Formats: sequence, structure tokens, C-alpha cells
Amino acid sequence: MPISDIPIFSMLRTKMHWHQDRQRLLAENVANADTPNFRANDLAPPKFDASDTGLAKVTLARTSLAHIAGSDADTNEFDPDRRPEFEVVPSGNGVALEDEMMKVAANQMDYQAATALYTRGLGMIKTAIGK
Repeated sequence: MPISDIPIFSMLRTKMHWHQDRQRLLAENVANADTPNFRANDLAPPKFDASDTGLAKVTLARTSLAHIAGSDADTNEFDPDRRPEFEVVPSGNGVALEDEMMKVAANQMDYQAATALYTRGLGMIKTAIGK
């Protein structure tokens, strides 16, 4: 079985590609910080549903009526209608350099974490097969 068929590796690869595309978009925002009427853009985070991985959704089982019922709401969902708040300067530009640089730093750290997980996962597989 190729490594690309293992769900965790395909999700990590998708996440790394998303971080690369987001980095490009954030760099464009910073580059256009002085362009009149330019608005900052960002990417929506990728969603990994149970249907994407072929795995069933895990739910909590209530074994007693005294137990608190679990919520069916997915806490990892992001509200697509939520708009980022930014200050618009008189020229109409909506790029806040401080916010963009914070996003760039967070994006870089998340990308490094994904690559570390991918590398360690490959290392575990190599250890398991004896290479």
C-alpha cells in the first residue's frame, strides 16, 4: 500500500499545501499594504470530515441517565460568515501589517508542526518495516 493511501499522511499533505497557499496569499497582503483600495485576503482552513477519511464519526456514548449528554455540535467548525475586523485607512487600504505578520508567524509554526508530524510518521513506518 502506498503511503499516499494512509489517511493521516494525505491529511498532513493537504494541510501542508494549504499552509503554502496561505503563505503566498499573506505575502501578497503584505506586499500590497500601501495599495489604495486593497483588502486583505485569507484562506478558509481545510475541513477534514469523516467522509474524507473513510472513517466513521466518533461519538460519545451515554451509559447512564445521570451522565451529561454530549453536544452534537462540532466545536472545530469555523463560522464562514465571520468577517475579519480591520481598520481601513483614508486611501481605502484594509491591510493591517501587524495582523498580517502575526498570521504569517502562526502559519509558519503550524507548517513546521505538520512537517514534523509527517517526518516522524514516516520514521515510525520505516522502523516498523525494519529499514
